[in-house]
Amino acid sequence: MSKITRLIFFSLFLALTFQLAACKKKETPPSSQPARVSATKAYEHFFGPAPTTDKGTCYAFVIYFPSAKEKGKVVPFPFFTFDEASLKKVAVERLIGGMDTGSYKGEFLSIFPSGTHLLALEEAGGMVTARFSKEMGNAPSDAPSAKALSSALALTLGQFVGVKEVRMQIEGQKGDTVCLVLPESEAVMQPGSPRLLSVTAMKEKGEKDVAEVDAFFDRPVDIKELVLTDKAGKTFEGDVYHSVFDMAAVLKPKDAAQFKAGMPVKVRWKAMDKVGRTSQGEEEFSLEVKEH
Repeated sequence: MSKITRLIFFSLFLALTFQLAACKKKETPPSSQPARVSATKAYEHFFGPAPTTDKGTCYAFVIYFPSAKEKGKVVPFPFFTFDEASLKKVAVERLIGGMDTGSYKGEFLSIFPSGTHLLALEEAGGMVTARFSKEMGNAPSDAPSAKALSSALALTLGQFVGVKEVRMQIEGQKGDTVCLVLPESEAVMQPGSPRLLSVTAMKEKGEKDVAEVDAFFDRPVDIKELVLTDKAGKTFEGDVYHSVFDMAAVLKPKDAAQFKAGMPVKVRWKAMDKVGRTSQGEEEFSLEVKEH
């Protein structure tokens, strides 16, 4: 396998839809004293030490998505942002957006009705009130769904320093609802092993050939092995790097012209997350090609 080093680039990797918005590569060596990402205690508890970055100050946190497998429970998922001022707002909006993609498709409940959006987050004396649009009034009302919604919102917002109570308010309705933070052992399912989510080729706008091929994981990982082959099993040659936040393995191909949108790409990998959970596998993907 090619030597794994670090590729530094600036990327907003929040939605995990594998669209590296506002991506700006910087292929200079990392600084001699990289800054560790500032992480919530919840992030460190579930996913270990946060990765480092040499581009600004970054923040790591957890979003708790409601499980479809065990109704009433939630699953922690790692996210990152460079915008400290809107941490809580970003977290709630990502919770609304859900996580129905890649190998997680179908594993989480859709507890926010279509069209629901966050109107405002109001904070006072440690109490945070999330004000949602009127569409939220159509949310499932059965006990497991209500419990999942309460837990997801309360735990997602409750991880941030200074938050003591979380309430929910719906446009056009009187009063608000207190979202209870249930004991972790009751409300939260522990993360499983790392998963490979997607394989996407990235190219500069206007360029004919791709610049890199990214294999995205669901959390920061150490890549122990990554081999990409075509349908016939021929290995794509090139150097392999870790991406920013260690959430992707990046292949810089020797022959970029080989990669075309929709072509089958087989991936064999071994990975370990920052708390020692390991996974390995072999899977075929239809290659996406995106510009940035």
